[in-house]
Amino acid sequence: MQDPTLLTPGPLTTSLATRMAMLRDWGSWDGAFNALTTSVRRDLVEIVNGAADHVCVPLQGSGTFAVEAALATLVPRSGRVLVPDNGAYCKRIVRILDRLGREAVALAQREDTPADPARIDAALAADPGITHVALVHCETGTGILNPLPRIAAVVAARGRRLIVDAMSSFGALPIDAATLPFDALVSASGKCLEGAPGMGFIIVRRTAIEAAAGQCPSLVLDLHDQWTYMEATGQWRFTPPTHVVAALRSALDQHRAGGGQPGRLARYAANCAALVDGMRELGFRSFLDDSVQAPIIVTFLAPADPAYDFGEMYRRVRDMGFMLYPGKLTEADTFRVGCIGDIDAHGLRRAVAAIRDSLTAMGVRTFSPA
Repeated sequence: MQDPTLLTPGPLTTSLATRMAMLRDWGSWDGAFNALTTSVRRDLVEIVNGAADHVCVPLQGSGTFAVEAALATLVPRSGRVLVPDNGAYCKRIVRILDRLGREAVALAQREDTPADPARIDAALAADPGITHVALVHCETGTGILNPLPRIAAVVAARGRRLIVDAMSSFGALPIDAATLPFDALVSASGKCLEGAPGMGFIIVRRTAIEAAAGQCPSLVLDLHDQWTYMEATGQWRFTPPTHVVAALRSALDQHRAGGGQPGRLARYAANCAALVDGMRELGFRSFLDDSVQAPIIVTFLAPADPAYDFGEMYRRVRDMGFMLYPGKLTEADTFRVGCIGDIDAHGLRRAVAAIRDSLTAMGVRTFSPA
């Protein structure tokens, strides 16, 4: 039986070549594995054109591990962090800061509205105690794209530091570290790079990581300690996710062969268009306006038909070869469909057909929301 296609924002469907890369065992201190780690770190920095001023610090664990590590390491105990909040992963950053004992200032916005650079600028002007801004580039809870270049310019003009959660954008959406001022950019192996989950990484300005010694209250999340150890030895401090690193090495090679970031974006944009066009033909309505929709994951409003049930639809669609994602909103009944992974527009059109056939079999007559 063929594995279902994962229409999720990570883990996602990987290529056969990526999965094959995990068939070999690696010695964690062996020179060959150290060289693998070094090449992955180098290529991750190159994707965002950051070699001049930035370094890559990989970390064991999911993307949230890496987000927490960046905040814990780069924000001093006396720091205050402004968090533009238009989704679930922005709220998670606020929770992380609270656990770390770092003060968070949440700037709330509607979930269907991008973070507003003018409001961020006004908040920074009104509160000189704010030291950092933590921004989610693409909010995976809805699929909304926040205007990173404009916000980065505002933060830099006010003399503050920017930490970017680029979990669902790195490798697909354009980010140029040479022109975009940020202290840290955080992502993970199992997102737009299409590797296996299990490794986060932080692209961090060298001067920022050099100044961060002793700030992290955690041993395992201390990026400064991880970086200095890697620089000195070429090795990870603790047991590395060897198979995940090997898979990411293969995924990076495929990323480059497929046209790099522009090529990945083109495929995802075609996927998104096929998905949205097909769902709208059925009568579905997307939660976001097209102008703010990133081609990563699309949130759809649930049908108002009383026969609709997400759990039942999920099981039927899964049996037809596709896994969907539940909604992440508190104000509306929704579900999400991912556009990323080793899939193409043809695959998304087949997924739309599976959704149609599943709901029809359930007795759902209309797919439009209330």
